[in-house]
Amino acid sequence: MKTNKVMNTRLLLLLALTISITSCSKKSDSKGGSKATGWKINDKKGGFQYASKFKKQAIGPGLVLVEGGTFTMGKVQDDVMHDWNNNPNQQHVQSFYMDETEVTNMMYMEYLDWLKRVYPPDQENYKNIYEGASPDTLVWRNRLGYNETMTENYLRHPAYGEYPVVGVNWIQATEFSRWRTDRVNEKILEEQRYLKKDAKVTNAEAGKVFSTQTYLAVPNQAVGGDSEIVLQRGKGRGAVKKSSSGTDGGANAQPTGGNDPKNVYATRSSGLILPDYRLPTEAEWEYAAAADVGQREYNIYKGQKKYPWSGSYTRSGKRQVRGDQLANFKQGKGDYGGIAGWSDDGADITNKVKSYPPNDFGLYDMAGNVAEWVADVYRPIVDDEANDFNYYRGNVYMKNKIGEDGKVELVTAENQKFDTISTGKIIARNFPGELAQAPVDENETYLRQNFDKSDNRNYRDGDKQSSRYFKFGSSEEGDEKGKLNDNQRMYDSPKHNVSVDSLGSMVRKYDKSNKRTTLVNDDVRVYKGGSWRDRAYWLDPAQRRYFPQDIATDYIGFRCAMSRVGPKADKKKSARNKR
Repeated sequence: MKTNKVMNTRLLLLLALTISITSCSKKSDSKGGSKATGWKINDKKGGFQYASKFKKQAIGPGLVLVEGGTFTMGKVQDDVMHDWNNNPNQQHVQSFYMDETEVTNMMYMEYLDWLKRVYPPDQENYKNIYEGASPDTLVWRNRLGYNETMTENYLRHPAYGEYPVVGVNWIQATEFSRWRTDRVNEKILEEQRYLKKDAKVTNAEAGKVFSTQTYLAVPNQAVGGDSEIVLQRGKGRGAVKKSSSGTDGGANAQPTGGNDPKNVYATRSSGLILPDYRLPTEAEWEYAAAADVGQREYNIYKGQKKYPWSGSYTRSGKRQVRGDQLANFKQGKGDYGGIAGWSDDGADITNKVKSYPPNDFGLYDMAGNVAEWVADVYRPIVDDEANDFNYYRGNVYMKNKIGEDGKVELVTAENQKFDTISTGKIIARNFPGELAQAPVDENETYLRQNFDKSDNRNYRDGDKQSSRYFKFGSSEEGDEKGKLNDNQRMYDSPKHNVSVDSLGSMVRKYDKSNKRTTLVNDDVRVYKGGSWRDRAYWLDPAQRRYFPQDIATDYIGFRCAMSRVGPKADKKKSARNKR
C-alpha cells in the first residue's frame, strides 16, 4: 500500500515536470525564442534580427512565375540540317520568374530618361553613358528598302510605345537588367522606410545613385553616404503600407511596428531585397516557351510541342477566332503579314505586345514578334554530361574589390571604366556608387572541385585543354608550355580590334586573315525564338541561333527573368504532410 502511494507520488511529480517543460517550451516559442539557444530573436534591444515571419518571395513588377521541372532541351520537330546544334538532352530548371512580355520601347525609354537626368551627356565625365545605352536606330535601314519611318520614329514615338524594343545589343540588355534591379529594390526600401521618401526622384544625381549590392555590403556608403537618405529604421517608425508595385511590403517582410530594434539597415535576412533582374538562361527560356505544363502528353519522353501553343499549325482552331494567326512571323517570300483584311497576322514589322494569346505559363510572344537575347555564350553542343541542372554557359565569377585599407572599393567618376565595342560605340562597364569588381583568384578557387577559375565561358569546349592540338606537359615551338597559337585554337574567329588613341580618335583594325574558319567565340550569345523577319521554322522553342553580343539588329529584343528563392511553387501542404 505504501509502495503504491510512493509510485503515485512519483508519477504525479513526473507529470507536473513534463507539463512545466512543455509550458516553458511553448512560452519560449511564443516569444520568438531561438530553437538553437533559447535566446530572443528580433529583440528590440538588439541581438539577432531575422524575418522569421517571412512567407514567400514577392513578385517583382512585370513578372510571372514559371514553375520549374524537367524537359527535353534541344528537341526540334523540323531538324532539316541534322547538325549538332540541336542535340536533345534532358535538363531540369528551378522555378523562376519571367517578364510577361518583351521589354517595350516605353520601358527602355524610362531607362534612357533616368540616365540622361542622372548622368547629363553635356558633362565630360558622363558624355558616353547615355549614348552608350541608346539603341541603334539605324538597324532599320536597308540598301534597297525605304524604312526611314522606323529609323526616325520606332523607338520614341508613342505610337510604338508598347512595341518591343529593338536595336539593343546583348551588353545593353544586360545593363538595363542591372538598372532595373536597383530601381525596384530602391522603391521597396523607400516604401519600407529604409530610404527617404521620394529620394529616388528628388535626389537622383550621379553622386547619389542607389546600388543594391553597395547597400547590402556597406549601407552607410550607399547613395553617396548621405545619412539623410539612407535611414536606419528605429522604434516607432510606423507600419508598412501595401506596396504600390503589387508586392506585400516588398517581400512579405516583418512590419515596422514598435518592436523594431534601433539603428538597423535592411539586409538579406530581412527578406526585403529581391534577387537580380537578368537575362534568362537558354534552358530557362526554352522551358518557359515550350510550356509543357499545360499539356502533360508532351512529356520528357516525347519531347516538346512544335510551338508554344498546342497543335502543329500556326493558326487558331478555336471556333470564334478560327484561322487567326497565333504569332507575328514571315509567312513567305515577300509576305510579312498576309493579304490586307484577310489571312492577316495584324503586323508587317513588330506588333504591340500582348497582341497574340499567351502560352500556358501566361507568357506572351514566346514565338514571333522579336527574337530574344538569352544569357548564354553560344556553343554547338549543350554539354549535358557536365551538368543537367540549371544549365548555363557563360559564368564569369567576380568578387568585390578590396582596397589597401581593407575596405571595399566604390566606383567613382574618376575610376569609372568604359569599353569600346567592335562597332565603335563606347559603353559604360560600371557606374559611380557601385562596388568595384575583380576576378576571383586562388583565395576562392583553391582545392575547390566545382570551379577553378574566374572565366568559365569556354569550359570543356573552346579552352586550350579541349583542343585536339593541345599537348599536356609539352612545349611547342614559339609558345609557352601548353599555349596554343592562333592557328591551333578550336574557335579561331576573326579578331577585330577597336581602340582609342591618345588624341581620342577611333582606331579600327579589321581582321583580314583568310585562315579563320568560324564566327564562334566567347563573345557570341544565343538568341531564341522567331521574329517578324523569320519563317515559321524558327518559331520552335528549341531552335537556337547566335549573334555577336555587341551588335544589334531590328529583329532581336529581350525580356528579363528573376530567380525564385524558397519553395518550388506556392502549393498548399498535402494531406500527408498535415498528418
